[in-house]
Amino acid sequence: MGFFGYVWLAVLVLAIVVEAATVTLVSIWFVPGAVAAFAACLLGAPLWLQILLFAGISLLALLLTRPLVEKMKKRGDVSTNADRVLGCTAVVTQAIDNVRGEGQVLVMGNSWSARASEKDGSIQEGTTVLVERIEGVKLIVSPSKQRERTE
Repeated sequence: MGFFGYVWLAVLVLAIVVEAATVTLVSIWFVPGAVAAFAACLLGAPLWLQILLFAGISLLALLLTRPLVEKMKKRGDVSTNADRVLGCTAVVTQAIDNVRGEGQVLVMGNSWSARASEKDGSIQEGTTVLVERIEGVKLIVSPSKQRERTE
């Protein structure tokens, strides 16, 4: 094994170590390329062929795994089914006062902290409201209109 055999072996080990340390798929594509170049070196292939094999197989590995990588990146938000209350009607069980940061509603059998959609809004206990959105763990509600959806 000549000098370039050690170079390809070092590239292989480095790519594996970097990938193991980051687990974000930044160097995994170089592993098959380095293996191919190392094998070519052991078989006595010229340097230009080793480099061509390394670049070509690394590129091919990137192109073949790209859809998988994109799919893994899109994981993003985890669905909790909390959004099922959006558009539903709720009943205010504790008066909503945005200034004091108080208020609760009952929707679909569950009690939620709630705030009025108007900045300094307040809604009296017993009022039927419409759930507009969720911010953190609080429902943002407004007095209901005819376009209600009940569950």
